[in-house]
Amino acid sequence: MRGFSSPLLVAGLALTALVLGAQPFPSQAMVVVAVLLLITARFCLIRLGMTQSRATALALMLPLLLAWACWWGQPRPGPLEPVRLLASAGSFDRSSRLPLRSSLEGRLLSDSRLLGASEFGADSCRALLAVNRINGLPRHGRSEVQLRPCPQLLQQGWRIRVHGQLRAPALGPHSLLPGPAERLQQQGSWSQFWGDQVEVLQRPWTPIADARRQVAMRLQQLAGPRSGGLLAALVLGRAQVDLPLDLVKAFRVAGLSHALAASGFHLSVLLGASLGIARLLPRSFRLTFAATALISFLMLAGPQPSVVRAVLMGGTVLLINEGGGRSRPLGVLLATLVLMLLVNPAWARSIGFQLSAAATAGLVVTAGPLEQALSNRLPTWLRGLAPALAVPLAAIVWTLPLQIVHFGSTPVYALLANLLAAPLLALLTLSAMALVWLCLLLPAGLLTPLLNWISWPIQQLAGLLIALVRWICTWPMAQLFTGHPQPWLVLLLVLGLLPWLVTGLRHWRHWGVVALLVCSLSQAVVQMGDGLVVVHQRSRQWLLARHRGRAVLISTHGDGRSCWQARRLSEAFGHARLDWAMVLDPVASEAASCWRNLAHTVLAEHQGVMPLQVGQRLVSPGLEVRPIAAAEQSLQLRAGRLRWHLLPTRQAYWSWRDRQGLDDVERQPLVKSEGLTGVWLGFVPTSLERRWLVEHTAGRLWVSGRASGSFSMVASAF
Repeated sequence: MRGFSSPLLVAGLALTALVLGAQPFPSQAMVVVAVLLLITARFCLIRLGMTQSRATALALMLPLLLAWACWWGQPRPGPLEPVRLLASAGSFDRSSRLPLRSSLEGRLLSDSRLLGASEFGADSCRALLAVNRINGLPRHGRSEVQLRPCPQLLQQGWRIRVHGQLRAPALGPHSLLPGPAERLQQQGSWSQFWGDQVEVLQRPWTPIADARRQVAMRLQQLAGPRSGGLLAALVLGRAQVDLPLDLVKAFRVAGLSHALAASGFHLSVLLGASLGIARLLPRSFRLTFAATALISFLMLAGPQPSVVRAVLMGGTVLLINEGGGRSRPLGVLLATLVLMLLVNPAWARSIGFQLSAAATAGLVVTAGPLEQALSNRLPTWLRGLAPALAVPLAAIVWTLPLQIVHFGSTPVYALLANLLAAPLLALLTLSAMALVWLCLLLPAGLLTPLLNWISWPIQQLAGLLIALVRWICTWPMAQLFTGHPQPWLVLLLVLGLLPWLVTGLRHWRHWGVVALLVCSLSQAVVQMGDGLVVVHQRSRQWLLARHRGRAVLISTHGDGRSCWQARRLSEAFGHARLDWAMVLDPVASEAASCWRNLAHTVLAEHQGVMPLQVGQRLVSPGLEVRPIAAAEQSLQLRAGRLRWHLLPTRQAYWSWRDRQGLDDVERQPLVKSEGLTGVWLGFVPTSLERRWLVEHTAGRLWVSGRASGSFSMVASAF
C-alpha cells in the first residue's frame, strides 16, 4: 500500500461504493459487492496502520453509501409518472388505460430539435417535457414529446399543451444497439407522447436559455453551420449546440471529442485568461473576476456532470491557492467526485462523467511522472515536447477502457491529433469566448459590423481545424474497432494498465503485462471466431455473419433506417466495413450511397443488381451465400463452420419444405442430413409450421417475432 494515505484511500473506496451502487446490478450481486467492499476496505485500512475498530467503523460506511446510490441512483419511474397510465405487461398499472387520444400539459426542459425523416417522419421534432397534467388530471414526471408536423421550434421553459397519444418507447433490438427506451431512461423518462397539435400556454422569461440560443444562432449565422457550430460548441458544449453528425463523428474518429464537450479544458483556458487579465488587481478583485468566469461558464454550458466537476475543482483549487495553501490535486478530485455522487448518484452512469473523471485522474496521477520519464528518454532536441505529449497520452490511456466499453472502438492517431490540434484549440477557444461575450454584451446594431470585421481570421482558424480533423480521419485505420468485450476482460484490462499508470504499483508491472496479453488474446479469439448475429425490429431484420475478423450482412429492407441500423450493428461487433451486403428488399430507396459506404460489394435488387440465380454465389474468404436449388427465395449462408438455411418469407419456407419430400417419406432430420447449424425464419410461423420444424430439424431454430429482439451464436476460432 505504498504511496497511499488513509484519507485518499477512504475517499477512493467511498467513490467506488457510490459508482457501483448506481449500476443496474441484480440485488444478489449488489449484496456480494457490498460484502467484498467491506472486507477489502477493512483489510486495506488496517494495512495502512489504522486501528481495527476505526477501520471497521469506516468500512461499515461503505455498504451505506452503496445502498444510498442504489436507492437514489437507480432509474425507476415514480408513482405519478405518465408511463403508469399505459396498460402493459410488467410491473406498471394495468387498471389505468388511456383513451386513444389524450392531451398533455407541461413545461419544456429543452428546445425542440428537428429529426431526420428516417427517425420519425419528415418535418418532425422532439423535446423533453416535465409533465403537469394528462387529460386534466395531475401528473408528475417526464415524457418525450414528438410532434409531426412541427409547426414551430419550441423553446425551453415554455408551457405547452399537446394533443396526441401516449406510448411506451421502443426498446433497442440488441444490447449493443440501444433504442429510444434506453436513451430516455438516462434522462429520467419512460414514455413518449406522439402529438399532432400543440398549443403554447405560456412563454416565461428564460434569460439563460435565451443567451445560449442567441450565442449559438449568431455564431452560426456569422461563420456557417460547421465553423460557427464549432465555435459555439467550444464554449457551450455539444449538448447545447446542434452540430452536423458527420462533424461530430470526425472529431470522435480523430480522438478530439473532448474539444466539443464542455469540460475542464475549456474552463482552464477561460480561468487562465481571467486570472491573467486580473493578475495585477488586489486578491478580492481577482477572486471576483475568477468567480464570474466560473459562474458564467456553468450557466452557459449547463449543469452537465463534466462541467460541474470542472467548476467545483477549479473553484476549490483557486480558493486554496489564493489563501496561501497548497492543494493536493488527487484529493480535490476524489472529494469533488464523492460530493457530486452523494448529491446525484445517477451521474455515475453518465458517459460524460466517467470520461471526464478518468481523464482528470490521468492528468493528476500519471501526467507528471510520464512527463519526467519522457524528458529523460527523449533526445535533447525533442525534450520540449514532453509536456505536450504527456498530458494527452495520460488522458488517452486512462479513458481507453471506457472507450472500448461504450463505443467498441478507439482512435488510433489520438495522440498525434491532440499534438497537432492543441495550438489551434487553445486559440480558437479563447477567440470563441471573446465572441460570446461580444454577442451577449453589445447591441445588435453595433455587434454586426464589429463581428464582420474581427471574425474573418477566427473563421479561417475554425475551417483549418475542421480540415485537419477530416484529414486525420482519412489516414489508414484511423479508428480501431475492437468490439465490445466481456466485463471480465475490461476489468482485466484495467488491472493490467494500473501498474503502468500509478507509480506506487510499479512492482506489479510484470503481472500487468500478463494481464494485458491475456485480455488482448481473449478478445482476438472472440473477434476471429465464427459467428452469426440475428437482429429484428418490427418488420426489419438483419443477419450479420462473421469469420476470422471479416463480416457480411443480409438485410430484409433497403431503406435509410435499415442501413443506419446495419452500420450500428457492424460497428458494434468491431467491423468498420463489410465484405459484402445483400439487401432482399425490391422496393427502391434513396439509401444507395449509405449501403455502398457500408460494404465493398452490395447486392441489392432495388439498385439495379439482379438477385442471385441458382448456381451463383456471393463469396468472400470463409463467408458465402447461395440460392437453394428448387427452393424459391431460399438461401444457404456459410460462415466458417456455421451453415444456416435462410427462409425470409413463408413462400420460401413452403418451397423449401416441398423440396425435402418429407410428407410421405421418413428421413433423418434435415439439419443432421445436410450438416446445417440451424434454420432462420423471417416470419412468424403458425403452430402447425412450428410443429413441423421441431419434428424435422435437429439444429437451432430462430423465429423472428413481431417485437424487437436478437439472437447470436459464436464458434471458437480454434
